[in-house]
Order: sequence, then C-alpha cells, then structure tokens
Amino acid sequence: MNLWELPFFISPLDKQALQYKGTSSASGDIEQGVLHAGQAEFPIIDGFPNFVPTHNLSDKTKSVVAFYDDRSETYDQYLHLTFHTHGEDENKVRNGLIDLLELTPGSTVLEVAAGSGRDSEIIASRLGVNGKLFLQDISSGMLNKARQRMQSCAVPVSYALADACALPYADNSVDCVYSFGGLGEFPDIRSALAEMVRVCKPGGKIVVGDESIPVWLRNTEFAKILSTTNPQFMAPLPLEQMPVEAREVCVRWIIGGVFYLIDFRVGNGAPDGNFDYPIPGPRGGTLRSRYLGQLEGVTTETKELAHQARNKRGMSMHAWLEEVVRKAAADDLK
Repeated sequence: MNLWELPFFISPLDKQALQYKGTSSASGDIEQGVLHAGQAEFPIIDGFPNFVPTHNLSDKTKSVVAFYDDRSETYDQYLHLTFHTHGEDENKVRNGLIDLLELTPGSTVLEVAAGSGRDSEIIASRLGVNGKLFLQDISSGMLNKARQRMQSCAVPVSYALADACALPYADNSVDCVYSFGGLGEFPDIRSALAEMVRVCKPGGKIVVGDESIPVWLRNTEFAKILSTTNPQFMAPLPLEQMPVEAREVCVRWIIGGVFYLIDFRVGNGAPDGNFDYPIPGPRGGTLRSRYLGQLEGVTTETKELAHQARNKRGMSMHAWLEEVVRKAAADDLK
C-alpha cells in the first residue's frame, strides 16, 4: 500500500473515512500498519490492507476463498483451456471486454475480483501515468499473483483484500468498474452490483460477466457436456439483481456463447421522465395524473353518462372529471 491510496479507502462497515496508524517509507510505501475508523481497525499485512470480515463470512464465501487460495499457483496454468474449448483467441476476447470501459489515459479504474491479473495488465496498458488502477479480491493467494504480474507496471496500482459485497472505496471515487469471471461466486450479487454503482462516478461504465449458458441452449448436449464439469454454467442471468441506476444496458453472450457480458452506464437513481404534459384525446390527463389521480370505480351506466356529458361539452374525460369532482367536493365541504 502507499499513502496516495488512503483518500480512496473507507471503512466497509460504516463508510467512514480511514486514518492510518504506522510508518511509511520515504516514497510513501506501507508494508505493515493499521487503518482505523472509530473502533473498527483493518490491518495492513505485506502491503495489502485487509477489509475481509473473517468473523462474519458465509460458508459459501469461506469455500470460495479456500478454493482460490489453494489454486492460486496453478490457476493461470489451465485458464487458457476455457478459450481453447471454444476456439477463441484469449487476448482478443479480453481486449474486447476492456474496450467497453471506454478508458482514457487518465482514468481511475476499479477491478472487482481481479484474480491473477490477466485483465488487470491489459487495463493498465491503456492508462497513462495519471491513471490509477485499484484491484480487489477476497483471496490473498490470487491477489499476490496479480501483484507479481503487475510488478513492472508504470501505472499506480492499489491492492485490497475485501468482500465484493462491501467494497472499501469511497462514493464516486472511480471512473469505471470491471469484473469478469467472479460474479457467480459472490454471496449476494445484488449487493455487489449496488456497491459497484456506489463507487463509480455517474456516467461511468460498468462491465461485468461470468458463466451462464443462455436458456435456449440448456437442453442441448453442448450444455450438458459443459455443465457436467462446471455446474456454474447453469447459473441464471443476474438481470433481477441489476441496480436501478443502470442505463444503456447491453447483454450479450461471448466465449462460445456460454459466458454472459453485461455493460451499462451509471445513472443517478431510478430513471425519470416527462410525465406532466397533457395527453391529447378523449381520455386526457397526464401520465402522472393517470397514475396518482385514480378514484374508485363507478357503474357502467354512470361511466356511459359521464362520457356522454364530457363529449357534449367537447372536453376530455380528465378535464370534465376535474371540473365536476372539484365542484361537487366544494359544495359538500361548504
């Protein structure tokens, strides 16, 4: 860790700013120390700030950590087989994914579940000296592999052990977020996506993806062969977990059509629209008044009389009801 990273980090427990206890080198490097916010403390061990709540991990998360820690030394050795199976050029695919981030040399990028850094080095190659790259993973073994891979990188790189569902980064602190290949292992995908949106600046791009064979292929022998070795291929597409801030959403399948890729731009809250213009025609009103101004129903005979009356006066039903109901209510309230 380095002192330049400190303003970007917050406590994942309560989102408070962090203070540093300890010493640093002349260049600001920190190998050991403690970050704290209130009573909460997070150790820095071998240069990695550790935000993982080890006392509160689900059984699934514990098994994921153990799986990747155990395989961190051999993970890269066999990963190319995924691309070989489907006749894909790994470098071309990965560059295509990163194209979607719309990076500039000065971008600040967060990669969630960065793994051994195969995508990280491509991202870093597109950033200039003013860019910044933050790498998060929950496995110390994988994060160590990423750091080894990135040793000669000229771009400032920050590493953090953390839960993707409780990211230790400040609101609106990065320009874009990338995560490919880890989403299916997160215990709460909805929370993880919400956290990515929280840390990303409005207008920034988020690109995520993982295994999921599309529903129209799931009864094929093709799907059964793949899912026998890796059941994760039968995981559902996480559309119901998408955040309301997602704009310009694009969903596609890549790498043999068995990995989904979702990219979207971050908006401010839920979308809004112009709901208050008068709608022409016999019904009248506005989109908002039709939603907010509903009254209890009347008999079909009364409804027909109302239509005859509003037609005779050349008014929309909305305008006629506004006048009639207001007048009747005022008379009764007198």
